Parts: sequence; C-alpha cells; structure tokens
Amino acid sequence: MLRGMALGKFMPPHLGHLYLTEFGRNHVDDMTVVVCSLQREPIPGQLRFQWMQQLLPGVRVLHLTRELPQDPSEHPDFWHLWRHALLDLLPAPPHRVFASEPYGHRLARELGAEFVEVDIGRHVVPVSGTRIRQRPLSHWPFLPRCVRPYFARKISLFGPESTGKSTLAARLARHYHTSWVPEYARSFLEARQGRLEAQDLLPIARGQLASEEALLLNCNRVLFCDTDPLLTSIWAHTLYGTSDPWIEAQAARRYDLTLLTDVDVPWVADPVRYLPDDRRPFFERCERALQQAGRPYLVLRGPWDQRFEQACTAIDALLHEPEDPATPTPPVG
Repeated sequence: MLRGMALGKFMPPHLGHLYLTEFGRNHVDDMTVVVCSLQREPIPGQLRFQWMQQLLPGVRVLHLTRELPQDPSEHPDFWHLWRHALLDLLPAPPHRVFASEPYGHRLARELGAEFVEVDIGRHVVPVSGTRIRQRPLSHWPFLPRCVRPYFARKISLFGPESTGKSTLAARLARHYHTSWVPEYARSFLEARQGRLEAQDLLPIARGQLASEEALLLNCNRVLFCDTDPLLTSIWAHTLYGTSDPWIEAQAARRYDLTLLTDVDVPWVADPVRYLPDDRRPFFERCERALQQAGRPYLVLRGPWDQRFEQACTAIDALLHEPEDPATPTPPVG
C-alpha cells in the first residue's frame, strides 16, 4: 500500500490546500494530512483541524500541536525535531510527501520518502494563506464553504417594531448580493395567531440563531441579520421582567455593525406587533443596551431611501480592504 503525507498550517484552509491534498489522495492508496499549529497563531489550531476534517472525509487528518521551531535558523536540531515529531504522530512512515513549498524536498528526505511537488509556482490556484488573512473578503472565492463564516461580516438590524428593519435587511442583501436572516419570531408567532408567552422567547431565540448559523455558510462576505439575541433579551425584560439564561449568554454574540432604526417613521399595525405606544422608550432601551455591550452601531433616521444610503455608506467602509497590486485575480464562482 502506497502511503502519502501532506502537512501545513492551513491558516486558513483554502482551495490551494484542497488541490494539494486531493492531488495527494489521488496519487496514493493511503493519505494522511497533518495540521500543524502553535498556541500563539491567530486562528486557533483546533478550529483549523476541524475544518480540514470536514473538508477531507475519508482522509486521515492528524493534529500536531507540539511547539516546534518554524525555521531551521531557529534551532540547530530543527530537522531532527520535526522528523521525530512526525514519526511519533504518523501511523507509519510515508512513501510520498506532497507539498507546494520547497521545504518538501528536505522533509521527504528526512522521512525517507519521495518528494512530489504540487503547484509550487501557484499557477493552478494563485493564492496563499497569508494573503487571505490580510484581505479575506477580497479572496472570498478561494475560501471553502465551512471556512467562510469565520471571516464573514455580520450586520444586525436592531430597534423597535415597525421601523423598517426587515425591509431594509432584504434590500441590503439584494444590493450586496448576499443572504439575510429573516426574523424567526414572525413566522413563529404568525403560526400562533400572534399569541406570545414568556416561554416562547427561548425557542424564538434558538430558531433565530439556527437560521443565522445556516445562512452564514451561504453568504457573500456579509450577512444581514434581522434581529439578534440582545434584542430578544430586551424584549424579554420589557414584556416579562426577566430573560432565560441561555438568551442572556447569547446576547454577548459578536456583530461587526448594528444598524439601530429610529422611530421617526409611521407605525403600521400588524398582528405580531405589540407596543404601538412604546416605541420611543423601547428605542432608548435599545441604544442603552448597545452602549453597555460596547457594540459598534449606527442610528438610521429619516426617509427609507435616506436610511438605505446611510447604511450603505457604513457597510462600504466596513467591507473596504486596502488594495494589494500583487494579489492575483481570484477565479469566478
């Protein structure tokens, strides 16, 4: 049986890594991929290991967490340390070492294997992990689906009832060619003819976050969320004076920007709207909660088109990444 091995930091995994590892899998009978990580690295090693497991079903994926030197100049026994760390980890020595970096020659020799170089010139998949970390949104097509939520920007639509949150979320999603998360409470309550009880808020919050997590996988750089757990917590305290501990824990969830909609627009009656006379106090509670949570937010006021333009200006600034003339053009799709 012909055994192969590839290793890397996969920080993060990208289409170049998938090409390398799939090349190796098609070249040998038994393929092992080693994810190498250090505690100090910016993307947690355990997360990278989990990503590679998801991306390579049927391939043995191992995690090397030993704190090893990263360059021969760092330690006189660099190659000795790496050889023993890998031989201790691997179930058996490899016959082939696959790599897209020149170090593969020496690594293969240390392991008594043959080196098979794979796209060292980056002609097949012109990208690197370093460039992705520097400008992840600009390299979006190179990111596998399971990795995208880590880099996606999340924007919450936040505020009182009947202030245009759902309409704005849908319009922004169309403008940015991406997905948006509808308010789960609406469909939940419509099925119950608008009846809301204190115990309903937990399944509403769970449904909202389940939808958000699912749609993060499909978004294009940014995801618009029509409400979030902090707003659900505000509703719970406003209506019932208390909130479920799970909701309170999730209320600390990160959002890159919150668009807080003011009440300077007409009230529109609806069977699942509850506080027609309390919008201004509710808006003030929302703003205080955002301030206390330290979340970046923008208050949207004025006519609908003005709110849309205000939102787009802030979102464009959030998504902007500095130009890198050395970065290749990513593939379409």
